[in-house]
Amino acid sequence: MKKVIFYIAVALLATGCRKYVEIDQIGTRTMTYTSDYRALMDNTGEMESVFGLQIYSCDDTRVLDANKQTQMTDINYNAYQWKSQYWSDTQADADWDKMYKTIYNSNLTLEGVLTSEKGTDADKKQIYAEAQVHRAFTYWVLVNTYAKQYDSTTAAADLGVPMVVSTNLYASLKRGSVQDAYDLILNDLLAAVAALPDLPDYNTRPSKAGAYAVLARVYLSVRQFDKARSYAEKALALQNGLLDLRNYQTSTASFPQRLNDPEVIFSKVSNGYYQGIQLDTALLTLLGTSDLRYKLFVRPGSFFGPAFTGYGYWRYTYTREYSKMYQGPNVPEMMLIVAEAAARSNDAGTAVSMINAIREKRFATTDYTAVSAANGAEAMQLVIAERRREFFGTGLRWFDQKRLNKDAAYQITITRDFKGVTTTLLPNSNRYVFPIANKYILLNPEIQQNPE
Repeated sequence: MKKVIFYIAVALLATGCRKYVEIDQIGTRTMTYTSDYRALMDNTGEMESVFGLQIYSCDDTRVLDANKQTQMTDINYNAYQWKSQYWSDTQADADWDKMYKTIYNSNLTLEGVLTSEKGTDADKKQIYAEAQVHRAFTYWVLVNTYAKQYDSTTAAADLGVPMVVSTNLYASLKRGSVQDAYDLILNDLLAAVAALPDLPDYNTRPSKAGAYAVLARVYLSVRQFDKARSYAEKALALQNGLLDLRNYQTSTASFPQRLNDPEVIFSKVSNGYYQGIQLDTALLTLLGTSDLRYKLFVRPGSFFGPAFTGYGYWRYTYTREYSKMYQGPNVPEMMLIVAEAAARSNDAGTAVSMINAIREKRFATTDYTAVSAANGAEAMQLVIAERRREFFGTGLRWFDQKRLNKDAAYQITITRDFKGVTTTLLPNSNRYVFPIANKYILLNPEIQQNPE
């Protein structure tokens, strides 16, 4: 009997047994009231966390210290070295499971909230729209993790991910195309906007600003740069606060958690625990010791596990959110999307002004120097560098590496040595596509594995 690949949100791990979908289980509740769906969408434990292994795969991370190498689990090591398979035949992919659980919760809401009881039409429509945004964001992460980078000439044929759009446990799990995934993502986001408030009561809830920000990220991925800029500007028109790191040079006691962070537009965080990650030496050089992102967010390797020679990512300790690497869209990302789109259209002035607006709040006044660019190509290099400084430690760098491989000028080759094993990741390599855990293919033979 087929076993599906995601969790049932309100009952048990889905195993294909009909008893779990035909009767209420002990300790569960049938989704009846609008408030039930509101509670599900507001359950951050179910809906907020997304991915984690990209933190090891991207070039922000370089595990040089022998203590850290010894400490690393097999799964993390396999992701770090871009192996052809990360898990044994019996091991689950925690990120895959988490994301398909989020999608199941979203589908459950989309199927039931509009006919739920004791809720206003406006509330029902808003919750429905929130589910669309959650589903769209999650599919964006899935297709950018387990499928090839979007290419308009091949997307209709490239393998995407299983497109689960209902709670039917017997639905086909055959992988759709990359284009199928993006069509669903864009349809969900564009349809959701009208029913959402401009800004949310809590930034874990989708809003117009959040939907616009996800749209900007999506259009950047498909290289529609004018649309990416347009939606980034729409998001910034609604939310444009920046953290001024100069305010925390002498004390970080008031450093805001994500729910109060003026930069966070739509909160999504890492899945799992990734503390004390050793940072790449080239990244540290790029940051430079005068950058407050270095001074505040980098520490010598003596925290969370065995002490190690080198430096690790520290930001999450200020907010006491030790498993929360911020991965949702934020204000600096929108500014840098505007900057990238401007640079690609040879508007160096706009690109540099956006970059400098961020950097002014990332350096002590005595250390700040504005950057400049003579043309779009120079500005583009500044954008790429600033994205790396701004988002290091979160795993988002992996998606930048992958999409920038489509530009010959920005491709990189990464070589890693680990316990005597040397591995090289070439631009556009198949290893930029995460393998699907064999466990799911053994249970669902219609799921096709990615090429090695």
